Amino acid sequence: MTRAMGAAMRRIHVGNALSAFGLGFTVPYLYVYVAQVRGLGAMTAGLVLAVFAVAALVVLPFAGRAIVRRGPLPVLLAALVTAAVGALSLGLAGSATTVLLAAAALGAGQAVMQPALATMIVDCSTTDTRSRAFAMQFFLQNLGLGVGGLIGGHLVDTTRVDSFTLLFAIEAAMFLLLVGVMATVRMPRSPRIDQAPAGSAKGSWKQLLGNRAMVQLCVLGFVLFFACYGQFESGLSAYGVEAAGISTSALGTALAANTLMIVVAQFAVLKFVERRRRSRVIAAVGLIWAVAWVAAGYAGLGHGSREMATAAFVSTYALFGLGEAMLSPTVAPLVADLAPSGLAGQYNSVFALVKQLALAVGPAVGGPLGASLHAPYIVTFLLFSLAISVLAVRLGRQLTAVQDQPWLGRSRVVARGGAAEPVGAEA
Repeated sequence: MTRAMGAAMRRIHVGNALSAFGLGFTVPYLYVYVAQVRGLGAMTAGLVLAVFAVAALVVLPFAGRAIVRRGPLPVLLAALVTAAVGALSLGLAGSATTVLLAAAALGAGQAVMQPALATMIVDCSTTDTRSRAFAMQFFLQNLGLGVGGLIGGHLVDTTRVDSFTLLFAIEAAMFLLLVGVMATVRMPRSPRIDQAPAGSAKGSWKQLLGNRAMVQLCVLGFVLFFACYGQFESGLSAYGVEAAGISTSALGTALAANTLMIVVAQFAVLKFVERRRRSRVIAAVGLIWAVAWVAAGYAGLGHGSREMATAAFVSTYALFGLGEAMLSPTVAPLVADLAPSGLAGQYNSVFALVKQLALAVGPAVGGPLGASLHAPYIVTFLLFSLAISVLAVRLGRQLTAVQDQPWLGRSRVVARGGAAEPVGAEA
């Protein structure tokens, strides 16, 4: 990695931390703000959460093409300004219409940040440093969300609208501060499709869908996000309260255990992951999450004491955190390595779109199931976790040796997204 790439990467990591810190201020309190503080009711609050998902699904297909044509930095700056306007408008909005429009702007900006930042990490890293770079990104995101949520919780007062307005203003300020930080980034030159003909977008989509490994990774990614992230604040929490009798304070402890596991274990896990096959690491995550669902099953369906049930439920979230720490340096770099030269932005956006679909479907399926059908809920997601292991092993058969074991590429030149070339051949 050159000195210029290292300087750019440091600013990108600062950007990740600032954006997560800003989101942490408001995300945990959005429902309470809309439904109770603004007095717009539970239905409007639910619509706001749905608008976030819909806005992401609408903009992500266009974001990938924009990143490919213009580069990730201009797209990121536009997304940050949009998110800042949305956040500030949300803090000032007093009607259902203005709240929904502001949420759409914030959701769209937030969604586009993810693939833009991921593409910048790809452009500023090498095969040797990419896993560590994405691990650092995930670490800072969780740290920023945790610290932001903690500080935000001490600032809000449900009896005062202006306390929430302050929260959203701080979030908007974080996004604008990030604009200033990222505007100083000097990105290394990377392939662009600036003079592409009008029909090239269709061609690049056809090329992506023809990449069997990428298609299988997208299917695997959907199952990963559906079975884990899509259950955190919906099905699993509903199951914990209804089936296991978990108190709200214990639920908060479980969420804190998840974040703490990620923060503590991330770089210890990285040393283990860097020398393992990526497909085998993902398969191992499926098995770890299967154990997590067994622990959740014991918490709600077992006949132990309240203390044992609480310990098992907290352990579930901690095990999920361990799996997340293993995935962060594995999945995102694999998406980058599967992308042909110049199309990393589009591949990152497609994978972000898959994630948003899973996060939209996951709560809709898991919420009602976890609240009322306790045993079927556990069995269903236990099977989904085992399916992750199966899909990961199958994906491994579609990957080249270097895509699955990137350290092998240090001694030979490899065409990214293609098969390994003989030593001395040009990529």
